[in-house]
Amino acid sequence: MTDCFIFDAVRTPRGKGKKDGSLHSVTAVELATQSLKAIRDRNSLDTSKLGDVILGCVDPVGEQGSDIARAAVLKAGFADTVPGMQINRFCASGLEAVNMASGQIMSGQSDLAIGGGVESMSRVAIGASGGAWPEDPSVAIPAYFVPQGIAADLIASVDGFSRDDVDAFAVESQARAANSWEKGYFKNSVVPVKDDLGQIILDHDEHMRPGTNMQSLAALKPAFAEFGAMGFDSVAIQRYPHLEALNHVHHAGNSSGIVDGAAAVLVGNAKTGKKLNLKPRARIRGFAAIGSEPCIMLTAPADVTRKALKRAGMTTADIDLFEINEAFAAVVLRFMRVLELPHDKVNVTGGAIALGHPLGATGAMLVSQVLDELERRNKTTALITLCIGAGMGTATIIERI
Repeated sequence: MTDCFIFDAVRTPRGKGKKDGSLHSVTAVELATQSLKAIRDRNSLDTSKLGDVILGCVDPVGEQGSDIARAAVLKAGFADTVPGMQINRFCASGLEAVNMASGQIMSGQSDLAIGGGVESMSRVAIGASGGAWPEDPSVAIPAYFVPQGIAADLIASVDGFSRDDVDAFAVESQARAANSWEKGYFKNSVVPVKDDLGQIILDHDEHMRPGTNMQSLAALKPAFAEFGAMGFDSVAIQRYPHLEALNHVHHAGNSSGIVDGAAAVLVGNAKTGKKLNLKPRARIRGFAAIGSEPCIMLTAPADVTRKALKRAGMTTADIDLFEINEAFAAVVLRFMRVLELPHDKVNVTGGAIALGHPLGATGAMLVSQVLDELERRNKTTALITLCIGAGMGTATIIERI
């Protein structure tokens, strides 16, 4: 196997996924294009050397459809020889794209590639692509389908996390994200989004609410109780009959924010990097994916972390920093409890509750976020993981050079 190195990683700011958001007028292909251009320009990259560009996109329809990766390659002015591929593993799509690009390098089928992702949640609605899992009774019924918010509340109910527990986690996420922006921790990777005239539209993550506290969160009503009353609570209890009822604790303030954004990670082998004067920042130690019980659906990060660590010959003690997507607060609380991880090693610069979760891009964004932090702290190893709809998990281990 050939070693795969990360040479660079960039992301756009996360813009509010609403009509009043700064990125609402910016198409998904433009977000992806600006990320690709940034990777090229920062590294004086000869794009003809790229073997592939792989981008995650969870709802690849309308503006985001028809292989948005190839469209972005063309719009960015890359060499015509560069192919592009869109992939979808729900919320882990961006990280899976990085893993697939890395797999090409490790297997010797490519010398240089880009993995990343994009999602414009303000312009293409969540669930716009439909699918058999939520809509076909022959799939949904035996899988005990429930919306993800119900699954998050199910985790809280099974594991005993209270409303105060999940709200306190959300307050800390906001505080860490605000501190990271204030101290400039994201400046190395965030590339501002510009309009056609080159004027900056957005240069910071605009979903953050740094003034969030327990009192302000306490005023928010549970977001998924109405779904539960429609029958989904009953479905969850059928699957977990030891529960008498679901405790609905999640709301907009302790769940991931709806935002737009894109990211790109440049990977390759040592020989090509040296030839192109690219300095390795980290090495891909390994990655893994796993399936899990599809009703509760969001519990796989702990299991896939163990799988990835075992394949790499490592334990949690060998990892300096962990990044787990904050889809919902209970997901991270369970992850830390099961793996016995201290919070001061997990999501140390804030997560999606504060920053937002542009579905197809988040996994790749977390790579740049934790790599920057490894360099800032002079630490060595990090593990990135995400929960996934329908019961799956993905994890990637990186080692700083």
